[in-house]
Amino acid sequence: MTAHVSIEDYDALASSKSRAVALDCLVAGIDAAHPRRVVSDALALDDEHLTVSPVTGPSRTYDLEAFDDIVVLGGGNAAGHVAAALESLLGDRIDGGVVVTDDPVETDCIDVLPGDHPVPSERGVEGANTVLERAADAGPDDLVLGCLTGGGSSLLPAPANGLSLEALRKTTEALLASGASIDEINAVRKHLSRLKGGNLACAAAPATVVGLLVSDVAGDDPSVIASGPLSPDSTTFADALDVLDRYGIDAPEPILEHLRRGADGNERETPTGDDAVFDDIDCHVVANANTALEAAQEVAADRGYAPLVLSSSVRGEAREAAKTQVAIAEEIARTGTPVEPPAVVLSGGETTVTLVDNHGRGGPNQEFVLGGALELAVPAVVASVDTDGIDGATDAAGAIADQRTVSRDGSLDPLKARRALERNDAYPALGSANALIRTGATGTNVNDLRALVVERGVTER
Repeated sequence: MTAHVSIEDYDALASSKSRAVALDCLVAGIDAAHPRRVVSDALALDDEHLTVSPVTGPSRTYDLEAFDDIVVLGGGNAAGHVAAALESLLGDRIDGGVVVTDDPVETDCIDVLPGDHPVPSERGVEGANTVLERAADAGPDDLVLGCLTGGGSSLLPAPANGLSLEALRKTTEALLASGASIDEINAVRKHLSRLKGGNLACAAAPATVVGLLVSDVAGDDPSVIASGPLSPDSTTFADALDVLDRYGIDAPEPILEHLRRGADGNERETPTGDDAVFDDIDCHVVANANTALEAAQEVAADRGYAPLVLSSSVRGEAREAAKTQVAIAEEIARTGTPVEPPAVVLSGGETTVTLVDNHGRGGPNQEFVLGGALELAVPAVVASVDTDGIDGATDAAGAIADQRTVSRDGSLDPLKARRALERNDAYPALGSANALIRTGATGTNVNDLRALVVERGVTER
């Protein structure tokens, strides 16, 4: 199948065999999680029977002739590509629909509307309102195919009644800068939205709903992916207030008032698992971090490197995660434990960055690489990307470095690198070292993908 992603200035970045292996592992992982490949692998049409085979759990078959209309609804970084792939598979069986994305793609009958990520925008609000309106039009004899992918939380904002987009944006920006986990951020988002936290399911009832989810969260919990528009919500208004308090978020007063009303029982709580609205809803995770990791493993093995997958759900501060993974790479180089070099250490998941001010540029993948490069003392390469192609609010997907990148005789002086890391300013530092990986929008989002390539022999830096 044709590759869907390429790296700008690949030849310059792949200046050694180990660098090329790292980059090729990342590209293979992103490609494997692209919706056109995923839909082809996970969905099968036999006459009028659609079978969905998720990454885990049993397959489920749906008789399309049992439905009057088939409508596609959703949002996220990859939602447009999922919609296009569904049109290719189902053709004129689809009766329309609408998805909201920041990576538009041409479709025949499904409307692809623009939104913004990672901070919600007015056009995202308009798109989310259209999704809700189309969901409400679905009847008891209709089938809704829900395309939900990473990035859906900001692309489908739909502020709760009485809340402004600006208040929602300020709260989101503060949460993203706080170091809060995605679960904690989404607990707040769900209680500030008319769509998230199972509310899209309420709007679509009593239609049959089949969710097709591309997961960008650790554990693949459908209630966390895109803030769970089609899933029961176990969090409460009180939980949302607790998150704001725990991280010292100075949210606008209308936000606090709304959450306090909810905690006092004066706003409708998000639906829980015993709500009858979920009786006719199935959610299937059709791609996740393991989808990317398995493809990266294959590339590593094909090139003669022993692949070692640490985890698909690494989390915590990016620079601290880098220290741990670099230490593992060094152990491999020095002792052959837990695998003999040459080896590729792989991981997925979502690390975070706690900003010390609002002036630095970069994202968790860039911080991971910069922090890792500062630690490297053996022949190794550290590379990390956000699989959607956007790391933080930058034009880079991530970065790549080796033990020479940050050194006194290398591209970046260690003192300058440490100062940049302290200021959360990895982007210009890595840019000056020609270490940034740029892919543009990739069409998918299964969160971060990291590769540390370890060669034979130990040469202390």
